[in-house]
Amino acid sequence: QVQLVESGGGLAQSGGSLRLSCAASGRAFTSYSLAWYRQTPGRQRELVARVTAGGNTDYGDSVKGRFTISRDDGKNTLYLQMNSLKPEDTAVYFCNAHRFATYYWGQGTQVTVSS
Repeated sequence: QVQLVESGGGLAQSGGSLRLSCAASGRAFTSYSLAWYRQTPGRQRELVARVTAGGNTDYGDSVKGRFTISRDDGKNTLYLQMNSLKPEDTAVYFCNAHRFATYYWGQGTQVTVSS
C-alpha cells in the first residue's frame, strides 16, 4: 500500500508560480512511476506530467516548457514546479503512483489561477 498526500495548492495570479508536493508513505516508493494529473468539473482527468522509476519524464502538451516534475526518493516526495501559470491551469491536481496494474491516488489539491 502507498498513501499519497498532496500539498502546495492555492491561488496564484496569471504568470505566477506554485510548487506542489506529494508526500508518500509505504514501501518500495522508488519502484513506482509517479505522475501528476488534473481535473476540472465535467472533464476527464488528464495527465500533466510523469516521471518513471528510472527518472525519465514526459509532459502533457499544454504544460511543456512551463511545468517541471521531479522526485526525491530519499524523502519519498514528488514535486511539480509550475511556472508561467495560466487561468486554464485551474484544476484539482492529483498525485499518482503506478506499478504494474496497481494505481494509487492522493486526495487532490486545488489550484486556482486568476487572470
